[in-house]
Amino acid sequence: MKTKKIHPDKVNIITLGCSKNMVDSEVLSGQLQANDLNVVHENTAADHNIVVVNTCGFIDKAKEESVNTILEQIELKQQGRLDKVYVTGCLSARYRDELVKEIPEVDDWFNTLELPLLLKRLNADYKADLVGERLLSTPAHYAYLKISEGCNRTCAFCAIPLMRGGHVSKPVEEVVAEAEKLVSMGVKEIMLIAQELTYYGLDIYKKRSLDRLLHALAEVPGLTWIRLHYAYPSRFPLEVLDVMKAHDNICKYLDMPLQHAADPVLKAMRRQITRREMETLIGNIREKIPDICLRTTLIAGFPGETREDVEVLKQFLVDMRFDRVGVFTYSHEEDTAAYALRDDVPAAEKEKRAQEIMEVQQEISYEKNREKIGRTFPVLIDKMEAGRYIGRTSHDSPEVDNEVIISGERPLPVGEFVNVKITGAYDYDLEGEVITADL
Repeated sequence: MKTKKIHPDKVNIITLGCSKNMVDSEVLSGQLQANDLNVVHENTAADHNIVVVNTCGFIDKAKEESVNTILEQIELKQQGRLDKVYVTGCLSARYRDELVKEIPEVDDWFNTLELPLLLKRLNADYKADLVGERLLSTPAHYAYLKISEGCNRTCAFCAIPLMRGGHVSKPVEEVVAEAEKLVSMGVKEIMLIAQELTYYGLDIYKKRSLDRLLHALAEVPGLTWIRLHYAYPSRFPLEVLDVMKAHDNICKYLDMPLQHAADPVLKAMRRQITRREMETLIGNIREKIPDICLRTTLIAGFPGETREDVEVLKQFLVDMRFDRVGVFTYSHEEDTAAYALRDDVPAAEKEKRAQEIMEVQQEISYEKNREKIGRTFPVLIDKMEAGRYIGRTSHDSPEVDNEVIISGERPLPVGEFVNVKITGAYDYDLEGEVITADL
């Protein structure tokens, strides 16, 4: 006969992968809270009895991390420290049948679109009216806001459509309502995310409508910064730049993953754009908004990439002088179009090429940072760490971009804005001193 539990259930959510996964975890936690269930993110107190692992299945390293995390939780369950282990997210969506056989100790598996089913297993009801109700895993003053799900693009290297399906936009009214809710919770900055921002609205409004959405979000009282992540370069809607110019609270910041610059590689990647077209686009963007911060990501070691292609990419960085760059090594993913190609660049060579590319960008980043010395910027204070305050300018997104380091000699309000004069520059960080507090 089973005995009744002395303590009520407590659910710990472990999130791996990208910011889209983070939002999914926050929505799950909001639903659990609304059902009066005790829920935490990344609980270090180890006083929970149920774990939900929200996995990433994008590239090999992410898949390995996800599997290792699941196995760690299963070991805790076998030690009697957990009652249940559930798995959701992209890895579960992509490999559920295989994983069920390989890790039978997991209590249940769910894909990225099965939130109601996961809630049912946690003895909770899905509440469709909870727009914007989330338990933030970020600091209280910023949040990620997902404006669509899935992707209709056919990039040869990408498995996202396999895991998250086709593109589905949220209506403008729903996104605005969620933003208003976040602001009411104390959020001052939102990062708009999607697998492909510029496709927004094509499915429900029959035309690209990111500009319409931005206009509406810019009118939300109390929303100080709006930031754009993951814009596809092909057929980029330039009217978005007009909206960016028209509203001070839309950061002059654009994250546009280009992936490469050599035309043979771009064609093999199915990126639907050439190097010349990218250069023209970047020129048009900077002509409209001269002070814009451009961030991009690149892939090193795609099948068939030659040393000449790498040199083309490095020269492209020198010519374009992006503010922020991230580089990933190619991961040969089954069921993608690129999987039919021979993965002919050895792993060590991929890493070598990625390092070469980043060395080019490192010098550019240092030069751009030095140009900021003596200038004053509004800075959002994110945290205090090791006796110093860490903040960001409007040109910097959390976790991935530059930070501004400020002496902790005088108290500063975390989650608020201060004016900071830049006094020092490094490859990827700045130092500064406060001129006035609270803009």
